[in-house]
Amino acid sequence: MRLIFTTLLALVIATVVGVGATWMTSTRGTDFGTLQIGAWTARPKTGTADVDPYSRASIARSGDLPIGQGDGVAFLATADDSKRPLDGRCDVVVSGVTPAARFWTLTLYDRKGHLVANSLQRYGFTSEEIIRGADGSFEVRMASRSRAGNWLPTGGIERYALMLRLYDTPVGVATRTPRDAPMPKVATVGCP
Repeated sequence: MRLIFTTLLALVIATVVGVGATWMTSTRGTDFGTLQIGAWTARPKTGTADVDPYSRASIARSGDLPIGQGDGVAFLATADDSKRPLDGRCDVVVSGVTPAARFWTLTLYDRKGHLVANSLQRYGFTSEEIIRGADGSFEVRMASRSRAGNWLPTGGIERYALMLRLYDTPVGVATRTPRDAPMPKVATVGCP
């Protein structure tokens, strides 16, 4: 009787650990093949046949369509350069330059991957419409209230994520350092 109970307990524990680990990796992803530059994180292999099984499960679960390796790469930021989570009640500034790319987009998402609802229906900027300085640098401010210049409304949500997609770019699997890909800085500049 004790052998049966021990075997059943071991099976239950193994099942809970296995299902829990699978759920964690498919919802939060893994660091296999991750490219980290400042606040920005990318997984350049997700759009290739070489994608790891954990990323494949995460893509299948979310229904996202990753950018193919030949098309570009997508970078995600959920915190600023100081590791402070992006808060929609604070002013956050993305500034600097992007790596070489034919076209890029910067989009604001909630933590579930949906566009942040706002009355202006402004969800992001593209490289063609952004206002730049004389040196080619730009500054985009995410804030709950209107700001001059390049402004994205956060709607005051507690947490959000920024997605920077670079199209037709040399940035990818071989990129390792900020010198290879100069990413924009992400800074929280004001918080009530």
